[in-house]
Amino acid sequence: MSRFYRGAFIVLVALRYGLDELILTSFQKPWLHALARIVSVGRKLDAPRGQRLREALERLGPIFVKFGQVLSTRRDLLPADIADELAWLQDRVPPFDSRVAIATIERAFHRPVNEIFEQFDEVPIASASIAQVHFARLRKSDGSMRDVAVKVLRPGMRGVIEKDLALMAMMAGWVEKLSPDGKRLKPREVVGEFDKYLHDELDLVREAANAAQLRRNMSQLDLVLIPEMFWDFCHPEVIVMERMNGVPIAQLDRLRAAGVDVPKLARDGVTIFFTQVFRDGFFHADMHPGNIQVSLAPATFGRYISLDFGIVGTLTEVDKEYLAQNFAAFFRRDYKRVAELHLESGWVPPGTRVDELEAAIRTVCEPYFDRPLKEISLGMVLMRLFQTSRRFHVEIQPQLVLLQKTLLNIEGLGRQLDPDLDLWATAKPFLEKWMIDQLGPKKLLQQLRAEAPRLAKLLPQLPRLMHDYLEREPVDHRRELLELLAAQKRTNKLLQAIIYGGMGFVLGLIAMQVLVRVKLF
Repeated sequence: MSRFYRGAFIVLVALRYGLDELILTSFQKPWLHALARIVSVGRKLDAPRGQRLREALERLGPIFVKFGQVLSTRRDLLPADIADELAWLQDRVPPFDSRVAIATIERAFHRPVNEIFEQFDEVPIASASIAQVHFARLRKSDGSMRDVAVKVLRPGMRGVIEKDLALMAMMAGWVEKLSPDGKRLKPREVVGEFDKYLHDELDLVREAANAAQLRRNMSQLDLVLIPEMFWDFCHPEVIVMERMNGVPIAQLDRLRAAGVDVPKLARDGVTIFFTQVFRDGFFHADMHPGNIQVSLAPATFGRYISLDFGIVGTLTEVDKEYLAQNFAAFFRRDYKRVAELHLESGWVPPGTRVDELEAAIRTVCEPYFDRPLKEISLGMVLMRLFQTSRRFHVEIQPQLVLLQKTLLNIEGLGRQLDPDLDLWATAKPFLEKWMIDQLGPKKLLQQLRAEAPRLAKLLPQLPRLMHDYLEREPVDHRRELLELLAAQKRTNKLLQAIIYGGMGFVLGLIAMQVLVRVKLF
């Protein structure tokens, strides 16, 4: 029943903000424009369409706000006025009452806020869909002072998210049952993945742990800064971290005026993404512009500052190897190898012809090579690949949904920084080096080093284990064989009885037919 009410609420909000009229006017058909004017009669829709869409998403809650955040990075797919308005969702979601934030902090740490912090700014510096951030000054146990950022979870988030996810799961079930592509697309599994990640985002201690892991992974790269977490002040509803000072990456004029090499920044972003994905298998999966800044401090000038680690993606070694081989084959334009990889992974049915799949992939991808990023729409490429996948019954892999989303974010960000960036040429050397590292002697030594403790314990035992095996008397299976033969005999007798009985029944029917005919004639 709650899902029904939530669905009705979504429909009412869509009508309240005129989203139905917005959708109809986006088409080129004149009769649809006429229909849009008819449905808008009696409603006051004076606000610009972008503002109405943003306000509707804010009214519908955090899941819809996140949807708007992703859309705001795709200026190639959206009109400029809508993209500009949705950009406000990155870090300008209306804040909640600071008194609620203070009460949450005091409840989490069982102390008044003025005993925890030397200074606490009640006005939040940023407000997002899940939490908001306040600046403060913290006195550490050794007496030193640190400027910190305090992130506080929005109240009542869990109930809202669970209602929306329940509605999405119900709709996914409908799609799976009613759509011919439902089984292949695995909508319920995809919703399950988002369910997992959104619930993870509600635990701020998990976010702090994600940040600590990424900070360790990126420490030697010298391209990105990640805040330090203060573990004495981390709670599921509140975390305290190092305050980062940077310029939002969307403020390109300010970055250029400060002397930042923006094209290099675009290339560094690609390097960071592919390093996290293919080297570590642990990547920041919410990389919209509201979560990225650029440092102007002399010691770290021009480096990325990464924020908000509630959603991270993970890949297994099998996933990484498969994806890297796919990317490397794409960059070499070896479409036959891409088709073979799809067959080897089981993503397409075993009987699929490699040459047909190869030709289809070539048709989609070949027109986009050797073009600058401004002439490539990865969204369009993915859409055409989706159409091809339907023809060949390719199964969607839910564990890669976050990676696809993050790749779209990276493309949108790269397009804003440097429209002439050649995504393929920037990523190709990195992936080729990664493949060499995976197959070369360095990887072999790493694997031997990882297995060394277990092998060191096992090797001294090998002579004794081999001696025990050779000394062991052969196992006598005669009893099992006799039991098996006896069971086989019983089965044969039963089959004979069934056959004889059936034959007798048939002969009886024939005899009855003969007698009936004799009596009649």
